[in-house]
Amino acid sequence: MARCLIIGCGCRGQALTRELKAEGHAVRGTTRRPEHAAAIEAAGAEPFVGDPDRIATLAPALAHVTVACVLLGSATGTPEHVAALHGSRLDMLVERMLDTTVRAVVYEVAGSVDAAVLRAGAERVRHGCERSLIPFALLAASPADPAAWTAQALAAVQGALIAR
Repeated sequence: MARCLIIGCGCRGQALTRELKAEGHAVRGTTRRPEHAAAIEAAGAEPFVGDPDRIATLAPALAHVTVACVLLGSATGTPEHVAALHGSRLDMLVERMLDTTVRAVVYEVAGSVDAAVLRAGAERVRHGCERSLIPFALLAASPADPAAWTAQALAAVQGALIAR
């Protein structure tokens, strides 16, 4: 059993939560909006209010986490804001994870965010994780097929747990 952190625990994150819980894993799910905490809890995760744009707000959520899932492939905001989430903010998040119990990262590389931004984010995750010898998985399933997305997300977490 592992504790998984889902950063961006919206509809897809909640579907993944249900699958992880069915396998006996503990799950913590983040949201920027306190009013979404009840839905995260109903899916079976411990809700945590934090903003990936302000990495310090997520630091306490990393406690006792084995696998961190960064599910921001459909993040919204201005193009500059979204690019920062998958750029400089992602760099800070990966660096912060390295000083915690996180031993694997799953990063979503499909969604409504510009594909070039997601590819650049994937390279940032790859670089940070390889440099620190931490396994990672890139989640490339299309969110347009929720069943396939959830199956691939679950497989990514399982693979990351085995690789660690």
